[in-house]
Amino acid sequence: MIKKCLFPVAGYGTRFLPATKAMPKEILPVLDKPLVQYGVEEAVEAGLKDICFVTGRGKRAIEDHFDVSYELEHQIEGTGKERMLDGIRNLISQCTFSYTRQINMRGLGDAILTGRTIVGDSPFAVVLADDLCFGETAGVLAQMVKLYNQFRCSIVAIEEVPHDQVSSYGVIDGEALSDRLIRVTDMVEKPSPEEAPSNLAIIGRYILTPDIFDIIENTEPGKNGEVQITDALLRQAKEGCVIAYKFEGRRFDCGSVSGFVDATNYCFEKYKAKG
Repeated sequence: MIKKCLFPVAGYGTRFLPATKAMPKEILPVLDKPLVQYGVEEAVEAGLKDICFVTGRGKRAIEDHFDVSYELEHQIEGTGKERMLDGIRNLISQCTFSYTRQINMRGLGDAILTGRTIVGDSPFAVVLADDLCFGETAGVLAQMVKLYNQFRCSIVAIEEVPHDQVSSYGVIDGEALSDRLIRVTDMVEKPSPEEAPSNLAIIGRYILTPDIFDIIENTEPGKNGEVQITDALLRQAKEGCVIAYKFEGRRFDCGSVSGFVDATNYCFEKYKAKG
C-alpha cells in the first residue's frame, strides 16, 4: 500500500514576487488555508498520512504551519476562534511530517531524488502544491491510488490544455486503454506547439514506483540544465509501464496570478454555497 506523499517545496516562487520574497509560495492562502494544506488534506483523503517535504532556504514557515503554536493557542483558548484551527489540528494529529533539504535547485527530478532518504524503497505519491485540485466524487490522489492498486506502475495525472500553452508543461503521447487511461509511449518537457506530441499535459500529481530513484540518478540534465522528471518517466515507460490518467475534477495553476485568482473565486463560491 502507498502510505507516503512527497511535497517538493524548495522552489523560489518567482512568478509571485514580491509576495514570495520572504514567504513560501506554498503558504499563500486561498481563502483561509494555505495552498500546501489543501495538498496535505488531499493526501490524507487518499490514505497517505506519512507526509514528506523537500524544502529549501526560507521555507521554515511550512514546518511551523504543521506544528503546534502554543502561544497562539493560549491566546485563543476558550474563544470562538479555536474552531478555526480544527482542520490543521486534525492533520497534525493524523500525520507524521518529515523534512529534508534540496541544497541546489536542479529541477523537479532532482527534488524527488532528494526525497529518497525520507521516502525509502516504497511506492509514493508526489504533490506539487501550487497545482490546486478538486475532485468530483473523490480527490485526484484518491483516484490515482485506486488505479495504482490495479496497475502497480507509475501514474501521472494529465489534462487537455490549449495547444498554445503546451510549452509550459510536460506533454505525453501514448496508446489509449480507455477514455481516461493512456499507456505512455512518449513524453516531452515543455515542447513548442509544433513539437508537442499532443495537448495532454502532466499536472502536479504523480504516483511513482521506487525504481524511479535509480533512473533519476542516471538521467542527464535536460532543458534549462535541470534534471527533468519527464525524462526519467519516459525511460521508465520504455522499460516498463507508465499510465497517464485524465482525472475527474478541476485543477487550478496557483503558481500563476490568474490561476490563483480563479482558484480563490472558485473556493469563495463554494464557501458561500455552504452558507
